[in-house]
Amino acid sequence: MKTIASCVQEIIISSPFLEEGLSREIINFSALAKDLNKPISNMLRKPVKNGAIMMALRRYQQPLNLENSNRLKTTFKALGDITVRSNLSDFTFQNSKTLIRSHSQILEKISANSQIFYAFTRGILESNIIISSSEKESITNAFKNETLIGSKDKLSAISIYLPNGNSEIAGLYYQIFKRLAWENITLYEVVSTTNEFTIVVEDDLVDKAFSVIKRLKD
Repeated sequence: MKTIASCVQEIIISSPFLEEGLSREIINFSALAKDLNKPISNMLRKPVKNGAIMMALRRYQQPLNLENSNRLKTTFKALGDITVRSNLSDFTFQNSKTLIRSHSQILEKISANSQIFYAFTRGILESNIIISSSEKESITNAFKNETLIGSKDKLSAISIYLPNGNSEIAGLYYQIFKRLAWENITLYEVVSTTNEFTIVVEDDLVDKAFSVIKRLKD
């Protein structure tokens, strides 16, 4: 049976910004109760009072797994180097039978130059390449017979080196995404390996994004 408290919990859990605001104690309970009155009334199929909603908000406690919470804190404090690479370009191509052949041409060309940033991701219908902008012409030539879905210049990548065992910790990526979203930072691409996590943002957001990532260690 649904109650006001269960409705409040359902709404908060499905709204990361709202949950974050409550945890920071920067949301006015009275104003929020008025805002939630209609959806909660609809969920319960009867009118409810703002005071009852406000009481449920004050009593709400975030689900807390102390063991996992401590592991998250330990992991963030153990984050490795944070590397920033700028002057990047992004290309998305439609998958085809010849795409890998085109891809191999690029690998052959850049294999001897460790200074070139390169990331390749193959999805079900399309593939993505992030590469140093100095290699744009090489991409154009190698993929000239492929279908280009989209491209973007003036990008930067921030790579974070994660400690071993990070894949066993629930909510690790969620915490990173949540903090970036709270600062209104749009992610253009995300690339990850077992112990390395890279976000790609437009150049005008890189300083702000770097500050957020750096504060994860605090």
